[in-house]
Amino acid sequence: MSMRLVILGLLMEGDSHPYEIRQKMIEREMHRFMKMKDGSLYYAIDQLKKDGMIETVEVVRDSNRPDKTIYRITEAGKASFQTLLLEQMEADAPYHHPMHTALPFCHYGDPMQIAAVLRRKLELVEQRTERMRQVYEEHIPIVPRGVLHLMISGYEHGLTTADWLRRLIRDAEDGRLYEIGTPIEAYPPSGTSPDAGGRDPENS
Repeated sequence: MSMRLVILGLLMEGDSHPYEIRQKMIEREMHRFMKMKDGSLYYAIDQLKKDGMIETVEVVRDSNRPDKTIYRITEAGKASFQTLLLEQMEADAPYHHPMHTALPFCHYGDPMQIAAVLRRKLELVEQRTERMRQVYEEHIPIVPRGVLHLMISGYEHGLTTADWLRRLIRDAEDGRLYEIGTPIEAYPPSGTSPDAGGRDPENS
């Protein structure tokens, strides 16, 4: 459902061809939040056309390049978009991180090796989070606030994940992963503590 919603939503912005739709999805970092494959994109476009949700505006022909089929959303597509939008806003899904399977047993592992793995993951998370901050700032002048909220969500999720990883690293290096009966100490939020290595894009 999310792919159909994205296609219809981008066509609400204006007529477009599939490659342009794909590029907008990449520019807005949508692959961070949904599965994005060329096959599923083109399949969804074909299905939307068959269902009467979109229609062909024109086919741009170029002897040196493949033809470009430009689509626009129909009135039926606009109605479907409203339904899909509300359904997606209301949808819920369990949060799952790949590490969740390993964490219950990490006290049996080598803490230094675990810490090394976590440090590599932390570096990747920090890089992605910084990229989300850059994307947010680049798009402030050109996209509606709803899109900015999506980008802020990705940025703040990255900050939270980084803080979580730092706590895990500290416990692994201190040899505390086996402890029972001690609460997890608070870690200074990255978005409010310069020493924690984060920035708040609203105030940067």
